[in-house]
Amino acid sequence: MTVAAGDGRESHTKRQRLATELRRVRDLAGVSGRDLAQRIGMSQSKVSRIESGATLPSLPEVTAWADAVGTSVETREWLAAFTEAAVTEVLTWRTALQTRRHLQYDIQEWEARARTSRTFQHSVVPGLLQTAEYARRIFSMSPLPYTPDDIGAALAGRLDRQLALFQEDKQFHFLITEAALRWRPGPAKLLVSQLDRIASLSTLENVSIGVIPHNMQSITFMSHGFVIYGDRSDDRDAFVEVETIHANLIINDPGDVALYEERWSGLNEMAIFDEESRELLIALAVEFENAG
Repeated sequence: MTVAAGDGRESHTKRQRLATELRRVRDLAGVSGRDLAQRIGMSQSKVSRIESGATLPSLPEVTAWADAVGTSVETREWLAAFTEAAVTEVLTWRTALQTRRHLQYDIQEWEARARTSRTFQHSVVPGLLQTAEYARRIFSMSPLPYTPDDIGAALAGRLDRQLALFQEDKQFHFLITEAALRWRPGPAKLLVSQLDRIASLSTLENVSIGVIPHNMQSITFMSHGFVIYGDRSDDRDAFVEVETIHANLIINDPGDVALYEERWSGLNEMAIFDEESRELLIALAVEFENAG
């Protein structure tokens, strides 16, 4: 089930409302958080994260929760419906920008919460790796109703986000197709500078940048770009962000997140890294320099 949300704050309200209701039904049943955790086979810390709104529970977890505290049929159905509605959030760009000039700080908040992020881009250099001029041209091409002042504010926000790359306690993984590296939003010299920045950032220990060459045999599809925030393997919450022309999709369902993680694994196998990728970046830069 998909719901349209006005902006990030509205989707947060939906999650918070579900969290409040889950805590309310537990309190009404006189069941402690520890007892509930034991009844449904969940850690007490996860129960706390769900009730605080930090974690969005899956539908089976909500169903088990409702059964464990003996809710009414009506309440159980309401909780299930609200959980399904929160699984995939559609945050339309036009509506979101009615209340603010850009969305860079929303994305920065997601990046701040996640210890690990994995970004795949098949058509454009990822925002965290963009030079200032490359980013400015990207915002100028946007179908969103940006004014010149809005573009300046969005650019400042994107550059501010990039400081996170130098936080050693965070891990950033990027997979970029050669086609994305060849796409030109400006003159050839713009791409030369952009490729040099990517090569430089790839030397950071907490940053992994893989390039998928155009002549690499494919073992999976490259349908669209996406970002995976968090990692399910270490019992941390994970969700996926997918940018479309009209909206931003936020995917919370564990099964759907697993599909994106599987796709990431296939793409990762197709990529080249470290010195091999930097050699390709240098070769592309030389090609663009010669092209003028």
